[in-house]
Amino acid sequence: MKKIFLFTAAIAAGFVLALVLSFEPVKNAYAADGCYNCGSGSSANQCRYYGSDTTEQRKKCESMGCKISGTSSCSTAANVKVIN
Repeated sequence: MKKIFLFTAAIAAGFVLALVLSFEPVKNAYAADGCYNCGSGSSANQCRYYGSDTTEQRKKCESMGCKISGTSSCSTAANVKVIN
C-alpha cells in the first residue's frame, strides 16, 4: 500500500512540476511598478511609473501635470484618473 501511495505522489509531484515549468515568466513580472499620488491642483489623481521610483520617472509625471504627494499602488477605481 505504501508503494502505491508513494508512486502516486511521485507522479502527481512530477505533473505539478512540469506544469509550473511550462509557463514562461511575464516580461517585467518582478518590476516594482506603482503610482505617484497627485496632489490638489494636478491634472489627475495618480501618475503611473514603470520599474523603480527614480528622479527621471518623477520628472516625467511632473511634466504631465502631477504634483507628487506620495506613492502607492495604482487604483483601479473608475473615478480615479491615472496618467500613464
